[in-house]
This record gives sequence, structure tokens and C-alpha cells, in this order.
Amino acid sequence: MDHAPEARSAIRKITIRIVPFVALMFFINFLDRTAISFAAPGGMEDDLGLSAAQFGLASGVFFIGYILLEVPSNLALHRFGARRWLARIMITWGVVSLIFVWVQNYPQLVGLRFLLGVAEAGFFPGAILFLSSWVPAAYRGRILALFYLAQPLTSVIGAPLAGLLLQQHGAFGLAGWRFMFLGVSVPAIVVGVICWFYLKDRPADAGWLTASEKGWLQQTLAEEDAAKPQAGKETGGLRAAFGSGRVWALCGVYFGFIYGLYALSFFLPTIISGFSEQYGITMTDLTKGLITAIPYVPAAIALWLWTRDATRRGLRTWHIAVPAVVGGISVPVALFAGSPAATIAVIAVTAMAIFAALPNFWTLPTRFLSGAGAAAGVALINTVGNLAGFAAPYVTGAVHDWTGGYQLPMIIVGIFMLLSAVLIVLLSRRDRVPRIDHGAATDRAAA
Repeated sequence: MDHAPEARSAIRKITIRIVPFVALMFFINFLDRTAISFAAPGGMEDDLGLSAAQFGLASGVFFIGYILLEVPSNLALHRFGARRWLARIMITWGVVSLIFVWVQNYPQLVGLRFLLGVAEAGFFPGAILFLSSWVPAAYRGRILALFYLAQPLTSVIGAPLAGLLLQQHGAFGLAGWRFMFLGVSVPAIVVGVICWFYLKDRPADAGWLTASEKGWLQQTLAEEDAAKPQAGKETGGLRAAFGSGRVWALCGVYFGFIYGLYALSFFLPTIISGFSEQYGITMTDLTKGLITAIPYVPAAIALWLWTRDATRRGLRTWHIAVPAVVGGISVPVALFAGSPAATIAVIAVTAMAIFAALPNFWTLPTRFLSGAGAAAGVALINTVGNLAGFAAPYVTGAVHDWTGGYQLPMIIVGIFMLLSAVLIVLLSRRDRVPRIDHGAATDRAAA
């Protein structure tokens, strides 16, 4: 029986009803966790007396709390349902983010960053798992690309927004950077409340799908689940995920990309602020925010076009390896560019490379894991990868304090991204991960 009409209409409705809302949640999530990168050059470093290493540690300690509760949080989501658990996560991190308005010293900043990580733990892998539970594999790359667009758009929209908030110095009697934390925390609480009532845990609960659309989705997802290896399913799922060489290999690949992403996210505003001294340029907070946003515009375009190509051709090793190589080479080159425009242009190439690879990468784990195994596996990959979220800002700040510049820290970033490229190629050749070109026919049919 031809299910093409039901497939098209179901995926269209999911794309309209679910993906934008979950992407909005991701937008707020990434803005909250990176708000500190705008606050630091916007007065927080001076008010709290922070060194580059202290700022790096405060930025990175977020990921310690995040890592500790990542897997338990995702298993709780699998047990209690995405609607309840994602709403709980958002409201909790919104409350913690709000407390940043009153932080008074470095120890308080570190403690709050740790608690923010605890509060946010499980959101990203939970969102990936939630979307994967609604969308068959043939359409998953395209849906995850739409979801992932929220991350570069956080900087495209969020950086100028942060600049505007920073300029509201004196509003409610607050310094500009404190008012910015107020401005980014409230949306998390509001959207978290809406999430409780808006999202549905599975297609069968969606009143906006017709019976035939629900039937097609449930049948297709059930058939895909039945085709997965037994080791990745509900029975023994935790042991399957933690004992899988495939999962640990993907952890290593993801580590390199995240190292590059967060070194860029946390220190780019500081690097841009340094243009004033380095090149004698006078900039307002809004101007700095607009410049920070520039690399993420082409990054969003590259993300969409690269993932679209992977969907049409079928995902190949080079869809992940080539961006890793380009990013690994470009990121240290940026600091030798010689002018603000050239520096931003090279950083844009790095951002394009990182964001082009990530949506394609996240289609891999759910190809061989399902049930509790998928919940644990996706969370484990994100957990180990996010060790880089702690390491990148801390190492970058500490090496900057040691050397007096960002050249060596960015070379370290490049090395980690090149290692990701090497690892994904080796894994593909040895077939230690699911064949990366698996499903090409169905992907092309869906394009």
C-alpha cells in the first residue's frame, strides 16, 4: 500500500507543530548557558575581579554538574515522558539563571554555574531522543537540521540581543550584565510552563494527526525498532549502551567537535572585545554583539545545505570528516589573519564546519539503539562529549594566562577537531560504527 500521502502530511505537521517549539527551547537553552560569555566583557569580569583562567573555570564547571546527571536525567525522561521532564528541566534552569542577577563574587559564580549544569542536564539528548521518537530515520537528518539551526541562530539573534540588554545599565537598579541575566532567564521559565501543556509524548497522543498519519508513523517507527540489534533495545539497554564500542567511539568524535564549539562560543566575544586594544577600534556592546553574530549567519546556511546534501546522497563518512578537517585547520589560522575582517571571516569558516557536521553526527546513535538503550546511549555520548565543554573554556583561559595570547589555545582546539576527523574515518573503515552510508536509499526517497 502506498503511504506517501500520509508520510508527507505527517512529516509536514511535525515540522510545523513540534520542531519550531523544540528549536525555541534549544535556542533559550544555548543562550542561557553561554550568557556568561557576553556578561564577562560586558562588566562582569571587572565587577567580580575575574582572571581569564577564573572565567574559563566558571564557564566550564557548568559541564561538571551537567555530566553527573546527564544519563540519569535522560532515563527519567524515558520513564516519565518528554513533556513533563523537558518542562521540569526548563523551569529549573530558568530559576537558577535568574539567581545570577545577584551573584557577588567568584565562588558564588562557580557555584551557580555548577547548579545551572545540574538543572540543564538531560535537555539536549532528551530533545534529540524526543524528536527521534517522532520521526522515521529517512526524515531524521532533515528534522535534526531544523532543530540544530537554533544553535547558530542563538548567536545570530542572541548576541545582538545580549548587547542590547547589556546597554540597559541602571534598569531596575542593576548593572547591564545583571539585567542581561534577568532578560535571558524569564523566557526559560515561561516556555517551560508552556511545554507542559503543548508537547505530546508520542504520535498516538497527537490530536492534530489523522488516524492514517498516526498509523503510518507508528508502523514505520515500530518496523525500524524491530530491525535494530537486540543489544540496543529495552532489555539490557543500559549495559548495551555503556558496553558498546560504537557508542564510546562516537563519544570521542563528539568530544572534538564540542571542544571547538565551546572554545568558540565562550571566548569569541572576548576576542572581539580585544579588537579595541589590538586595532584601536571603539565599539559599543551592541556593536560587539553584532560582530559576534556574523560568523553564525553562514554557519546556519552551511548547516542546512550540508545536511540537505547528506539527506539526498545518503550520509557518508566525509559529511562528518571533511567539516572536522576544515574546522581543525581554520580555527588557529583565525588569530593570524591580521585584521578584524579577516579574523571574523576565518572564524566564520570554523563555525560553518562545526555546525555542518553536528546534525549529521546525531543521526548515527539512533540507527542501532532504541528504548532505554537509546536513552542511555545518546546521553552517554553527550555526556562524554561535553567533558570538552568543561575542558575547552578552562584550558583556553589557563593557556591564555600562561602565554598571554590565544594562539596556542586555538591550536589545541584545531588538534582536537582533526582527531575527530581521523577517528570517524578509522571507525568507518573498520565498521565499528553503523555503516555511515546505511539508509541512503530511503534518505534519497524522502528528499
